[in-house]
Amino acid sequence: MNDSNFRKAALTMLHQDKSGRPIEVAAIMWLLISATTFLCEQTRAEDDGVLPGIDVLQRHEFAELAGKQVGLITNHTGRSRDGVSTVQLLHDAPNVNLVALFSPEHGFEGKLDVSKINDATEQSTGLRIFSLYGETRRPTKELLDGLDVLVFDIQDIGCRFYTYVSTMGEAMKASAQHNVTFMVLDRPNPIGGRDVAGPMLDPGRESFVGFHSLPVRHGMTVGELAAMFRSELKLDLDLQVVRCEGWKRSRFWDDTGLLWVNPSPNMRSLTQALLYPGIGVIEFTNVSVGRGTDTPFEVIGAPWITARDFAAALNRNRPEGVSFVPIKFTPDASKFKGERCGGVNIVVTNRTTFEPLRTGFLIAATLRQLYPHEWEADKMLRLLGNESTLKAITDGNTPAEIEHVAEHGMAQFRDRRAGFLMYE
Repeated sequence: MNDSNFRKAALTMLHQDKSGRPIEVAAIMWLLISATTFLCEQTRAEDDGVLPGIDVLQRHEFAELAGKQVGLITNHTGRSRDGVSTVQLLHDAPNVNLVALFSPEHGFEGKLDVSKINDATEQSTGLRIFSLYGETRRPTKELLDGLDVLVFDIQDIGCRFYTYVSTMGEAMKASAQHNVTFMVLDRPNPIGGRDVAGPMLDPGRESFVGFHSLPVRHGMTVGELAAMFRSELKLDLDLQVVRCEGWKRSRFWDDTGLLWVNPSPNMRSLTQALLYPGIGVIEFTNVSVGRGTDTPFEVIGAPWITARDFAAALNRNRPEGVSFVPIKFTPDASKFKGERCGGVNIVVTNRTTFEPLRTGFLIAATLRQLYPHEWEADKMLRLLGNESTLKAITDGNTPAEIEHVAEHGMAQFRDRRAGFLMYE
């Protein structure tokens, strides 16, 4: 018996019996049924979760790409909610002609950590994969010839120097130049869309690890960033963003119901993604940020760091939501390979109050205070991208003073980004 029939039965009992007891039973039945229905509806809503852009496109039966010659920029993260690759979905769609694939840093399968990646062939479809992290980082005219639409479907992690967004920006420029429509299949920002943190990228310091005028933590999706890039770079581009559904700015990845797939070899968990803006910004200096360990970006250290002293200094000044455990570790790859390092394990104790950049500034200030001769602070500029903030660090300022300097330009950025936000 369905909910409607139960309700009819309950009403019948209410009208037919005058003794009181059946009325009580019926009322209880009705309340139980209503509560059960409500809970089932809530459960269904939670189970439905977030739909990435590719799922929305599939629900539309790929109508936006019907009859088009399509190129796809993607990697192993481009997949539907149920795990089917975007490559396979577009290849199998009867009304879509997928003719070329393009891959970003780390390659099509997301397993390579090298400075140059060659072209390859996708095994299931036989399509050629053109590397955008090899001889060129922008699709050439020859690669775009014959394409009507270039689709982008890659999971970003919400940090300025994570290069998948740079690949998107370069491809947008090329598409505008050669009159190719650009479509973004949007995905959630895994570390949320509310919090932003500086510093801003200095004008003139744009690079492949700093494509556009953004803070380190921008709090935007790739679709929102694409809209910003088109507008602020004045690109004459037919941009189409297929929005994801069910995502809100307050939601982290573990609120989406989506499967976590390591977006790059050293990005292995949501915790590491959350730490990355604050810890990754330090990694061009002469410290290990955990590459070559099981927990990249959750540990930081060097052979010249005394673990207990370093942890004690950090914990004396630690901000809300984080603590530091003294450890020793030996990376088996990358910086200090095979060398015993003293350092700390960074423990996020409260995600709602944790600020990755605040923690990064604390670590930088502490390194400067304890190891002024050993730590090569100037190399931080590569990813920090902001001379004033670096000077505040090298001058020995407090973490609060460094954060104050890094806030310069953030009010203007918040105003800028407001016009491009697509989700509540």
